[in-house]
This record gives sequence, C-alpha cells and structure tokens, in this order.
Amino acid sequence: MRRFAESSNMKIAIAGKGGVGKTTLAALLARVFARGGRSVVAVDADPDGNLASALGVPPEAAPEPIAGMRELVRERTGARDEGWGLMFKLNPKVDDLPGRFTLNADGVRLLVLGTVEAGGKGCMCPEGAVLKALMQHLLLRIEDDVVLDMEAGLEHMGRASAAGVDAMIVVVEPGLRSVKTAARVRALASDIGVERVFVVLNRVSGESERDALMALVERELKGVVVLGVLPLSKALARADLEGRSVDVDDAVFNGAVAGVEAALRKELGGAPA
Repeated sequence: MRRFAESSNMKIAIAGKGGVGKTTLAALLARVFARGGRSVVAVDADPDGNLASALGVPPEAAPEPIAGMRELVRERTGARDEGWGLMFKLNPKVDDLPGRFTLNADGVRLLVLGTVEAGGKGCMCPEGAVLKALMQHLLLRIEDDVVLDMEAGLEHMGRASAAGVDAMIVVVEPGLRSVKTAARVRALASDIGVERVFVVLNRVSGESERDALMALVERELKGVVVLGVLPLSKALARADLEGRSVDVDDAVFNGAVAGVEAALRKELGGAPA
C-alpha cells in the first residue's frame, strides 16, 4: 500500500449517484492541488461530462472527447469497419494523448475521455480499448496528480488501472437513494481492488441534517471514513446556474473543502496541508 508524501503524486477517483455534486468536488480538489503548486490532470470520465464547465471552460472551448475521435481510435487500434468480425489492438499506444489533448484550465489540465456510444459494443470495442489503456497510463505511468470524475458504474476502470488509485471518494447528498448508490459504488470498488474508499457529504443544511445523514451512512456503509461535510452553498448554486466555475466567494464552503483535502492527505499517510 503506497503512502502519500508531499512529493508523491496522488490519483483520486470521485464517484457517486448522478447529480450529487461529484463533478463539483472533482473540480474543487483539482483546483486545491494546483494552487498548492502541484501538476494536476482533471479527467472527465463521466458520460454526462460537465467537468469543463465546473472548471470555468466555456462550451465552445471544451476539449473533444477522446472516445469520439474516430480516426484517432482507428489509427491506434488498427480497427476496420469492413470485413468479417472486428479485430483491433487491445493495448494501443496512448502515452502521447494527455500531452496532445489536455486543455489548461487556470492551472488544471483538463482531459475528456467520453464514452462508448454504439449500442451492443460494451467495453470490447476499439473505443473501449483506447479508454482503458489511457486510464491505465494516467493512473500508473504519469507523474502528475490525477483527479477522475467517474460515473457510478466505474465503466472505464478495470483491475489494472485500479491498482494506481490512491483513494476513491464517493459523494453523498441527503437522501437514501444517494447513500444506497454509494454502497454499490463501494462494493464495485472493492471488486476491482480499490483499497481505500472514503465518503464526502455534500449539500448539507444544518446540524440536524448532517447528523441524520451521518447515521444513514454509518448504517449503509459500516466503518467508512467520512472525509468531511460540505454545506449547501448559495454562492455555488448561483455559479452553477450562471455557468461559472466552482471558484466562489463563500468562506464557510471553501473552508469545508480545505478540510476535506486535509483529511484526505491524513488518510493517505501524509501531513495535512
């Protein structure tokens, strides 16, 4: 088990039910890491990707999803549409892709993976091969910090890439469905070998709601470490409504985010910032 040190890179995956704020947390942590002088790649691995918006990138400037680059996928996998069956490389070259297709978003390098859209293909397809190889490269071979905004099903992450994840953070909002999804994500993470799974409570209004949600999390995810509680922020909600980044003027909220980052460092074996 790797211990984190200030000079080590961090590989963090953020997951949870759709709409709970995992993209917001991914953007916030990427910002905190970058402002600490670290080199950070923020990876949008959610099919309903909004990480660019959370980082303040306008829609017209957002990077093209790797999965949608048809010619690139064909080139790297050797796949052809014609003929009987479909043959392609399962270990395509991807080491140059982060350098070519990341966008600098105020100190955070943004990379959008996209998703496999063709029905019936599942993961055994050229696009899936490129995404899995790229995920492994990001988690196992580059020296930067990596923050992954994942879908709840962890579709892009197999056992090989999971070996490079220092921690998975599951975001939970007040509500049983959110907590149940977190329990499923934790089980999936365990199945593929992710050793450290933590929880962050989000959009919590007041102490009574916090206590009720903490009790629910303890019941459904026994023994899980809660890294922190992010309060409901009107400033953040307004920024989202207006399409602005997660950088908001809310001292209480920003203090809670800093607390989550410090708790994460502590859990990974490093000194708090």
